Amino acid sequence: MLRNAWKPVAASVAVGTPVYFAYRYYSQPQTFELPVRVKGTSGKSEMSSKTITLLPLQELEARINKNAVSETKTRPNGISWTHTTASLASNDPIEDANANQLIERDASDPSSPGDYLFFAVMDGHGGFDTSRLLSKILIKGVALELANLISNPNAAPPLGLMNRVKSLFGSYPSLQAPLSSNPAKVSQAIGQAFVKLDKELLQTPLRILANSMNQEDYKNQTIPDLSKHPLALTVMKPAISGSCALLAVFDTAHRDLYVAVTGDSRAVAGVWEPSADGKGQWRVEVLTEDQTGRNPSEKARIQSEHPKDEEDYVIREGRVLGGLEPTRAFGDARYKWPRLVQETLNEAFMLGNGMPMRNTPPLFKTPPYVTAEPVVTHRKMSLARGTSSEPQSFGKRQRFLVLATDGLWDELSNDEVVSLVAGHLAGLKGTIPKNQLPNLIPTFTGAQGINGKRHASGGNMEGSWAFKDDNMSAHLIRNAFGGGDVTQLRRVLSIPAPYSRRYRDDVTVTVVCWEDGNESQAKISTESLKAKL
Repeated sequence: MLRNAWKPVAASVAVGTPVYFAYRYYSQPQTFELPVRVKGTSGKSEMSSKTITLLPLQELEARINKNAVSETKTRPNGISWTHTTASLASNDPIEDANANQLIERDASDPSSPGDYLFFAVMDGHGGFDTSRLLSKILIKGVALELANLISNPNAAPPLGLMNRVKSLFGSYPSLQAPLSSNPAKVSQAIGQAFVKLDKELLQTPLRILANSMNQEDYKNQTIPDLSKHPLALTVMKPAISGSCALLAVFDTAHRDLYVAVTGDSRAVAGVWEPSADGKGQWRVEVLTEDQTGRNPSEKARIQSEHPKDEEDYVIREGRVLGGLEPTRAFGDARYKWPRLVQETLNEAFMLGNGMPMRNTPPLFKTPPYVTAEPVVTHRKMSLARGTSSEPQSFGKRQRFLVLATDGLWDELSNDEVVSLVAGHLAGLKGTIPKNQLPNLIPTFTGAQGINGKRHASGGNMEGSWAFKDDNMSAHLIRNAFGGGDVTQLRRVLSIPAPYSRRYRDDVTVTVVCWEDGNESQAKISTESLKAKL
């Protein structure tokens, strides 16, 4: 034992002090101190210091790529699609979710051939229950509303939308299209689907309560204990927790793109614009506006929906009643149910489970304060083939759309995201200084949108970007938290939950790229990218 303990010291005598310290550095776990908020002996919150172990880069890269998926499809109409998705948790478990689906038009459809492609990301808060449910039902709900619009635009659905959606788990309705070429009607149908699904989330617990009460309960105004009801938590949790949702719908038959947003997730497109000098550049098109209290139009909307005496506090410090950041969301019943309804459902379903609802916000007076109604944006899909002036590295004229929860936009600007995806498409590899990327991948801003977050994202030209990941979504996540700065990447991603939430959010990213002129390659191939070890 003594001889083994002596080896490091002997080494330092033989070959110098640096070897000894190198031995110490690589043989001992690397740590750093992190300020964290804890409950003190008095019961009040106070700051303390916690020692965090710096995790190996390989382990963190495996996390970035763990849920990374890539899929490429070339459809009979000659449009080639590639989409990637990746996610990284900060909360444990992650509160984000995502979904995608391709629905082929029926052969009898006069607009055939063509597809509807759906891509969605959900940003949960206050738990994962709402976002996970939406990942299963949102696309089906929108597809059903579109199918109803097409088959009988004036008929009211005979069943609740949630029941109709549940009946289609594992299947999708046939979308056949005469009216679906009308962007106004399609946008309206998408919006109606969002609102109806949220209404079902909020009303289902009330229906179960009403169906469970007998005449004696009504007579004595007694609230039954339904905490052991088989659906008690199943229906209450998605209503109490909340989720933003961002959905893109591509109608390839009519070359239409619809983007619907409820909350502060964001959709940004990159559009290659050739130029006469042969250089060209990427246009940055922001297709959504962050729906928070820091968005002036959202603040004005909410103030207009409530009495004048609430005008000064309905939005406080950019948050609804000083609490919730997104002004639109699914669930979040604390901001929608009247106070009496909250108290009643809490007593019926939650108290017996030892999971009481949080009290209503102190300034709560005239609900609802939050809506799930989305803002729907329509764009024509530009699919003209590229010109000879485009650089060979980009091939045909390409377009891409990035859908991401706010965990990405907290770290990267719109321009940075477009540059990083465009650079990936151009085949850049290795480490690129941040101040050099604009010269390699020039961009200019088209539609800017409104940044509804407290701090402006991105803009720091120090450091470097890393072009290392095959998956474009994982590539964006890596660069959001350090990129080519390995030390920064390791520090940020080594912080465990729940402390990590002060430094980064859950993040989910979907990137969709498309180009036309590939009729001869009409086939489908898929590939799941496994974590790199």
